[in-house]
Amino acid sequence: MLRERLQSIVWLGRKELSSLARDAALVGLILYAFTYAVYGPAKGAQMELRNASVAIVDEDRSALSGRITDALLPPFFRRPEPIGLEQIDRVMDAGRYTFVIDIPPRFQADLEAGRKPTIQLNVDATAMAQAGHGAAYIQSIIALEAQRFGRAPSDATASVRLVTRAKFNPNLTETWFLGVSQIINNITMLAIILSGAAVVREREHGTIEHLLVMPLTPGDIMLAKIWSSALVIVVISTLSLRLVVQGMLGVPIAGSVPLFMVATAVYMFSVASLGILLATVARSMPQFGLLAIPVFLVLNILSGGQTPLDSMPQWLQNVMQLSPTTHFVNVSMAILYRGADLVAVWRDFAAVAAMGLVFFLVALLRFRYTVSLMQA
Repeated sequence: MLRERLQSIVWLGRKELSSLARDAALVGLILYAFTYAVYGPAKGAQMELRNASVAIVDEDRSALSGRITDALLPPFFRRPEPIGLEQIDRVMDAGRYTFVIDIPPRFQADLEAGRKPTIQLNVDATAMAQAGHGAAYIQSIIALEAQRFGRAPSDATASVRLVTRAKFNPNLTETWFLGVSQIINNITMLAIILSGAAVVREREHGTIEHLLVMPLTPGDIMLAKIWSSALVIVVISTLSLRLVVQGMLGVPIAGSVPLFMVATAVYMFSVASLGILLATVARSMPQFGLLAIPVFLVLNILSGGQTPLDSMPQWLQNVMQLSPTTHFVNVSMAILYRGADLVAVWRDFAAVAAMGLVFFLVALLRFRYTVSLMQA
C-alpha cells in the first residue's frame, strides 16, 4: 500500500514537472530569477565607496594641506579638483561633487602651535551610500595625515591603538553579500509561487476533480507538488550559486554546497507548504498573487537577509523567530560564508523542519476542506 502511494506521488510529481516545462511564463521567471536577477543587483548596486568626486578649497596652501590632497586616491576617490571658496554653494547645488573640503587659513600653523583647527567637510547626502562611507574615510585620512606630519597635538593619538579585522569578507565587498542574498530571496519567492500556482492552476483548469477520482489522498497531491517544485528550485539555485555567484561574480563559497542544498530542500518543504496554504484561501490566480506578494515581502525584508535583525525592535525579533525564512537565512549565511557544518546549524535546521510540518498540516486541513466543498 505504501509503495503504491509513493509511486503515485512520484508519478504525480513528474506530471507537475511536465506541466511546468510547458509553462513558458514560469520557466522564464525561474531562469530570470536565478541569472540576471542575481547578477544584476549584485553587480549594479554600488554600496561601497568608489570614484567619489571631491573638490578642495585650499586656503592654507601649506605642505600639510598638500599631503591631505594627495592622500585622496583612487579607487575610493577621484583626483581632487581645486575650487575657490565662493564656488562651494554653487557646485554643491549643481551636484558636481559629492564632497567639498575647505581647509582654513593657517591650518598647519595652528596645528603646530598645539591648537585644534577645524576643517569643513561639505557632503552631498543625496548620494546616501557614498556620503556615509566617504565622510568617515575622509575624516580618517585627514587624521592620519596630521599624525604622520608629526605635529598633531599630544592628545590626538590615543594610548590604545584599535586594529579592526573583518572576517569572512575582508574588504567588505557588497557584491559578496548581495549575490547570496538575492538567491535566498528568489528561493522564497519561487517556492511560494510554484507550489501555490500549481494548486490554483489545477482548480482553474478543472483537473483537480480528475485527481480526486484516482486513488490519491489530498496529502499525496500536496506532497507531489512540494517535491516537484523543491527539485526544480534546489537544482536551479545550486547552478546559480556555482555559475553566477561563484563564476561570474567571483564570490568565494567557504562551506559545503551539498549541505546548502539539503537546507534548501528542507526550507522548500516549509515555504511550499505555505504557498499551498495561500492557494487554498485564494479562488483565482490574481487573488493568489495579491496574497503571496505581502507574505513574500514580509518574509524577505524582516528575516535578516536585507535588514539585520539586531536593528529591529526586540519584540519584532522575537516574532520573526517564528518565520522559517529567518532560520534559513542564518543557515545559508553560516554555511556559505563561515563554512559551518551541520553541528553548528542543526537547531535552525530543526526549526525550519518543525515550521514546515506545521504549515503542511494546516495546509492539508485547508486543502481537505476545499476538496470537500468541490465534491459537495
